[in-house]
Amino acid sequence: MRSVKRKQTALATRFSAVLFALGLATIGPTPVFAQTSDLVSKTAFRVCADPANLPMSDRAGGGFENKIAELFATELKMPLEYTWFPMATGFIRKTLQANKCDVVIGYAQGDELVLNTNHYYTSGYVLIVPAESPLASVSVIGDPALKDKRIGVVAGSPPATQMTHYGLIAKAKGYDLMVDRRYENPAGEMLSDLKAGTIDAAILWGPIGGPMVKQGYPDFKVIPLLSETTPPKLFYRITMGVRQGEKVWERKLNSLIRRNQDKINAILTDAGVPLLNDMGTGPLEAKK
Repeated sequence: MRSVKRKQTALATRFSAVLFALGLATIGPTPVFAQTSDLVSKTAFRVCADPANLPMSDRAGGGFENKIAELFATELKMPLEYTWFPMATGFIRKTLQANKCDVVIGYAQGDELVLNTNHYYTSGYVLIVPAESPLASVSVIGDPALKDKRIGVVAGSPPATQMTHYGLIAKAKGYDLMVDRRYENPAGEMLSDLKAGTIDAAILWGPIGGPMVKQGYPDFKVIPLLSETTPPKLFYRITMGVRQGEKVWERKLNSLIRRNQDKINAILTDAGVPLLNDMGTGPLEAKK
């Protein structure tokens, strides 16, 4: 279970994807940074991020996590600085733990490598099919309509476990999880295969699949998988990650998240991220 959680974290921050940036405001002439750990920069808002991990982040600032980092840097009137490293083995050790940066913008709640802030959104895995496909009404992996279909899935991810349970894995097409996105793009390959008809359906982490469909596949339908009854769960709460023990810094980020939640939601919605309620049972309801 721990290995599954860790692999999910890699997605949620590559996927975010389980990833990345923040800073602090000033009170009068005294920076709020003055009360944080000595390891947290007092002169810049330092973010750990993957340089080639769209739709989350990239070096050109085109990802939704880049936009969240920019929002906070603007709100806090602090310069934004990045430490770039591929979201793969060694990411936290060589960035956050090495004190080269102070926050990972997207990190799945509960991973022991970091201290998690409060979550700032909840999302889940999605089924992606052509909008005119007979599968467009499917909403659970166990639906009999998926039997004998070739489904694209990231190997080792939670939905792959669900597919095994329902006897769907034999015909599935697997895509690599731990890759360097500068050279490989499993999610992009999966959607290209779906468009070409090589596979009948695709299952992706929502913050990856939703934005990619919105940007390049208008004929596809994105269906959040909200009704699964067997483990593992397919929804996750996404936090910001900081170094273990930096409770003061964590509380400051929690305050920033709380004050800017509506703006964060707007960035995520505009990107195409499927936002769920905290229990992962339905879409996040918009404020009236």
